[in-house]
Amino acid sequence: MRRLSRIFPAGLSLLVVSLALPAARAQQPPILITADLTDAPRRLYHAEVDLPVTPGPIALTTPKWIPGHHMPNGPVEEITGVVFTANGQTLAWRRDDVDLYQFHLTIPPRVTTLHAHLDCIVTSRVSQKLAAMEWETLLLYPANAPVRDIPIQPSLKVPAGWGIGTALTPVSSGSWPVPAPGAVTQFAVTSVEQLQDSPIVAGQYFHEFPLAPEISPRHYVDVVSDQPEDSKLRPAVLAALSNLVREADAIYGSHHYRVYHFLLTLSDVAGGIGLEHGQSSDNGVSEKGFADDMHELRESDLLPHEFTHSWNGKYRRPVGLYQPDFATAQQGALLWVYEGMTEYLGDVLAARAGFETPAQYRDQLAGTAATLDYTPGREWRSTEDTAVAASVVRGNTPWHNWRRGQDYYDEGELLWLDADTLIRKLTANRKSLGDFEKIFLGKGGNTGPLIVTYDFNELVEDLNAVVPYDWATFLHDRVDKINPHADLAGIEQGGYKLVYKDKESATEQAIAAAPGRRFGGTNYWFSIGLRLGSDGTITDVRWNSPADKARLAPGEKIIAVDGQIYSADMLRAAIRAAKGTTEPIHLIVQADSFVSMAEIDYHDGERFPVLERVEGAPDYLDEITKPLTTPEKAPAEEKKAEE
Repeated sequence: MRRLSRIFPAGLSLLVVSLALPAARAQQPPILITADLTDAPRRLYHAEVDLPVTPGPIALTTPKWIPGHHMPNGPVEEITGVVFTANGQTLAWRRDDVDLYQFHLTIPPRVTTLHAHLDCIVTSRVSQKLAAMEWETLLLYPANAPVRDIPIQPSLKVPAGWGIGTALTPVSSGSWPVPAPGAVTQFAVTSVEQLQDSPIVAGQYFHEFPLAPEISPRHYVDVVSDQPEDSKLRPAVLAALSNLVREADAIYGSHHYRVYHFLLTLSDVAGGIGLEHGQSSDNGVSEKGFADDMHELRESDLLPHEFTHSWNGKYRRPVGLYQPDFATAQQGALLWVYEGMTEYLGDVLAARAGFETPAQYRDQLAGTAATLDYTPGREWRSTEDTAVAASVVRGNTPWHNWRRGQDYYDEGELLWLDADTLIRKLTANRKSLGDFEKIFLGKGGNTGPLIVTYDFNELVEDLNAVVPYDWATFLHDRVDKINPHADLAGIEQGGYKLVYKDKESATEQAIAAAPGRRFGGTNYWFSIGLRLGSDGTITDVRWNSPADKARLAPGEKIIAVDGQIYSADMLRAAIRAAKGTTEPIHLIVQADSFVSMAEIDYHDGERFPVLERVEGAPDYLDEITKPLTTPEKAPAEEKKAEE
């Protein structure tokens, strides 16, 4: 008999408990929560919560450690207007002295239901025309209990005429997804754990589009926008989304949701986000984020990344990142799998689905690899440490390259590319990382939304099931050790090499035109070692670079280059002019209210990363970006192909 621990290692008991939940929840009355978003344009949400209680002391809590955030940033600071009542009487409460997310109160005799009113001051994800709500902003439930065991039935009220997008199942009668004015939409009973995992988008300009109708379960994209024309997604975007569903189905070979909704907000006001959930994802981009090819390129990996998280991160989750409540600290040691593998798979799926071309994929991969190779902080800090310390690292801070941030994303991308190309190399391209994904992400077959944990040993075991190799050492060497240089083996095994040229790739030019998710202002990073804002303000200096040796610092502002007023073109011209000479680049720099001179001793010209094909080497990188299914084309593309 094959051992069950091999089939469901580390996660079997959790899986069984999860499957038993519906019957367990049926034995106890649920919490009733009604979220009111009618004040969303005023940046206010309201909630009425009825909790089943018994007389005596009780502690209630709001979430602290939000899955997917990797840090304790629950919205307790924004929760206000908290009032508890029972049988028409207001009850006194006191916040816990240590756990500031908890509220203590005493339930009087003969009281079986506690009513709570609370408001939330919303600081992002809302505008005059739309709102996105993660349920933790309004959740209140008994403390110190597993959130998977607490039943709750949600209801929702939105401004008149607004449509609703969510993976929750509506059970109340009435129009859907655009409720009648003043109507309250009731959803099926779920758990506090699953409700937190089921966000809402709502808006005046709402459209829901079905995707890849031949794939089961059903998939949709729910779009809300500030302008009416933006929510009508282009046929090319819808075709790419349908391709994404098909490609994910082909590579993962299983589903762990009953329905899936891409929730998408298009707004310059509501803010950007990419947050994974089991049966949906909360995605926010600029107002014109998918209006044309250039805007779409900047966001090409967003939807594939968050979709992949339904398998990797939500269904399969590192044992330390899953806790029975939202109060216990999450442990980030395996985030290079949770986020890093997702970064790799999301980028590959973006190319396979048509959100970007294979050439654009390679250009962005070159930027990722070069940036990591030019991150001096790797000389003292391992990739694992950036994951373990995920809750305290921050992005885009001064001296970020020396400090390091959430590098487990991009380090993980290179690591899993290395693993993918190595598997192909060891098996003469008969197998790939896709074979591993079907084993690792497909345990249990098709399921509803569940969480099955894993540890490092299972990861190694599943890789060895694809092709025997010393995978434990492979992973330890790349993750746990200090590596002064980035892992470029996957690129090289894939038939390319990272080189630097004096001209930006077409992809980099397009993305740098309006900084996007990946390149954001790296124009001088690989030459003099500077990142600059549009006005010449230094946002970061590469440690031990020519700019560092010139004693420049983040926060300073370049006001003149070689005797002329600063402009981006002027600095680039100075870098080109200094090539092959001995004359330094002369700068006038303002720091606070003081002005000083600086000289950058650099003479190698402009340098921009690109991938260059190695003739005669296996073209695994090209194989990796080929679709596994027949791509759907938008009507305009089909007509062009016929012509």
